[in-house]
Amino acid sequence: MAIEGRAERAQGPIRYGMVGGGQGAFIGGVHRIAARMDGEFELVAGALSSDPERARASAAELGLDPARSYGSFQEMAKAEAKRPDGIEAVAIVTPNHMHWPAAKAFLEAGIHVICDKPLTSTLADAKKLAALVEKSGKLFVLTHNYTGYPMVRQAREMVQKGQLGEIRVVQAEYPQDWLTENLEATGQKQAAWRTDPKRSGAGGSTGDIGTHAYNLLRFVTGLELDSLAADLDAFVPGRQLDDNAHVMLRFKPAAKGSGKGAKGMIWASQVAVGHENGLKLRVYGSKGGLEWVQADPNYLWFTPFGQPKQLITRAGAGAGPAAGRVTRVPSGHPEGYLEGFANIYAEAARAIRAARKKGGRVPKEVIYPTVQDGVEGVAFVEACVKSSARNGAWVKP
Repeated sequence: MAIEGRAERAQGPIRYGMVGGGQGAFIGGVHRIAARMDGEFELVAGALSSDPERARASAAELGLDPARSYGSFQEMAKAEAKRPDGIEAVAIVTPNHMHWPAAKAFLEAGIHVICDKPLTSTLADAKKLAALVEKSGKLFVLTHNYTGYPMVRQAREMVQKGQLGEIRVVQAEYPQDWLTENLEATGQKQAAWRTDPKRSGAGGSTGDIGTHAYNLLRFVTGLELDSLAADLDAFVPGRQLDDNAHVMLRFKPAAKGSGKGAKGMIWASQVAVGHENGLKLRVYGSKGGLEWVQADPNYLWFTPFGQPKQLITRAGAGAGPAAGRVTRVPSGHPEGYLEGFANIYAEAARAIRAARKKGGRVPKEVIYPTVQDGVEGVAFVEACVKSSARNGAWVKP
């Protein structure tokens, strides 16, 4: 089953460029696959590395016109804005500390931005970026890709319809084991920048995967954070940023006078031996509970209180329109990480095509993480660091 409501493409694919994502960069390749999966985007330009030689070599591998392989994102933004066939959007897939300056350059050039998470490396930069997005009138899409999974959309829809009742308890965990040893000391590129506070920001596991867990929790439940208490550790000797985080969460009451707000927990770890990518979400309300596991993403477990556990499948019985509109293939066929990521790009394409029209509005059913979601993520990280430095004291983001 194709995605419903796919954008009209009479004007051809959306031209986009990429900053970062050259040779040796994992996430750049993921973005490129996601962007081309539905035929909505065409990569035509890039500033693929801060190393000019690597940038040229990366562009040649991707078949880019050498004239549109740039030595810097500043040069790219200025040149592409002047071209009659210039890019409409840019994908920013650099280390965290470069998100703000790169996004600033393209927004000021009148180009839509699709940016990897977390939004920025500091909350101050995140807030400046949010203000610039509003001023520019351009679209900003943050690729918290797990929000693109059909069963995550299904869970969100069920919460919004009140099928779980009043939300009481939420739990998210994201354990990995790839940083169990001092991998950064070997010069491994992905480990090196993620454990460097100058490039990653104040959070290690909290920024890299904790923000995913927090965003997923917020996306599904709609709960608003009141305060948190965090215990962060760097278990690997010499590591500068946290590689394990335990966070307790207090949420604001859903409405005034509604009593106690929901409580939650997040565990994020990159030293949990035996876990490759163990993202899980559990939501419990007064009428029922939900559980979703990213390793088995086509299934959502729903337990109405006092009734047997029910299995909702991505393209089968029980799934609603929110899941259906981001489902590609028939039931029984697996959809996973790349398809979920591609759904974010598909939503971005719908938004960009709507924005082409004067006064055009993004359809309400089009959902993607925004710059405000990014601000919340960076605020979450900085609050975790502050709380842990105060021996787990409760702090407000």
